[in-house]
Amino acid sequence: MWNTKRYDIIVVGAGPAGSTFARIAASKGLSVLLLERKTRIGVPVRCGEGVIDSGLRLFYEPCPEWIATTIDKFCFIAPNGSSIAVKLQEKGYILNRNVFDSDLAKFAEKEGATVVTNANVNSLLFENDKVAGVKGICNNEPFEITSKLVIGADGVESRIGRFAGINTKINLNNIDSGYQKTISGIDVDRNVCSFYISNELAPGGYIWIFPKGNDSANIGIGISGKAHINGKSAKTRLDEFLDLKYPKHKVESISVGGIPLSKPIKQMVTDSVMLIGDAARTVNPLSGGGIILGMKSAVKAADVAVKILISDKEPTKINLIDYQKQWMNSEGKQINRIYRIKTAVDKLTDKDLNNIIERVNKLPVEKRSLARIFRACIPQKPSLLFDVAKVFVGY
Repeated sequence: MWNTKRYDIIVVGAGPAGSTFARIAASKGLSVLLLERKTRIGVPVRCGEGVIDSGLRLFYEPCPEWIATTIDKFCFIAPNGSSIAVKLQEKGYILNRNVFDSDLAKFAEKEGATVVTNANVNSLLFENDKVAGVKGICNNEPFEITSKLVIGADGVESRIGRFAGINTKINLNNIDSGYQKTISGIDVDRNVCSFYISNELAPGGYIWIFPKGNDSANIGIGISGKAHINGKSAKTRLDEFLDLKYPKHKVESISVGGIPLSKPIKQMVTDSVMLIGDAARTVNPLSGGGIILGMKSAVKAADVAVKILISDKEPTKINLIDYQKQWMNSEGKQINRIYRIKTAVDKLTDKDLNNIIERVNKLPVEKRSLARIFRACIPQKPSLLFDVAKVFVGY
């Protein structure tokens, strides 16, 4: 039985990051237990489901079943209703995360990982003041499982991090309240992702429309955590938007959750514990996108963990810290650049946003790009132009 064994690694959370870590570690001969609190992996979806083709191919060859639609343009709609369309230099996808996440867990299982659903981890197991596994409940039965290493892949609210003594607090300015509906019965361009940027509609965030076919889409809103305190909720704002724009829509599913828009967490490891994905804030602070970045963090963490455990070294903080160093010296730098741009964008008024769209629209179509848009966002701080160039090279 899975709950009577001792494992090399327990991974908590079977999202893309957790399943990718489990697959890599299991493929190297380590015993891996992957625990997911949901009854079905990937359901319900808590994500806009967008990825770029080249990012996905770093890890997996895209399967047709994963892809709801292919994206080749972004469209930004200003507060006054004016808009600008930007052609992407490479294609993107809106995924079927229920299929995608389920398949990634199956890949881990094929490599030898044990996958268990409906397993809610509610605390860590300690022996001699050291993390030695996890405790929880599965199908109404309590369990205690020991392991050499625990991986927190349990999202922005990561309890594993808190249980291990890692400071996972996030400032209200750096987290959006997210509310999304998958709706059908609407007219939507299946190849365009649209973003409504307006402090009136979505203070501190935006409304997104990610098509999932000719007549369906993920439509969601993210608003600043602070904006949520004394103003309309994300739910109220999205409902008002949908009733106005798509009065005859049919709701297929609803998802809610926090969207981290911060710098990477300062501490990604401690003795016998590593955090990956949203739990480690490996997320684009402008868009909230974290699928590809989460899997990148999983690969780096797994490489370090495998080397330590195979060589019979103790997974102490000192030995695990290479993962954090590698992340901060690569993707972490890029996330910090994006965060600096986000800080400037957050200060823009609706009037500023209208002027930016108008200014970029005056350019020839072939010169309109994401980089041009964000360069127009920060004229008062030229030093940020370097960050824009670094972030949007290729776009």
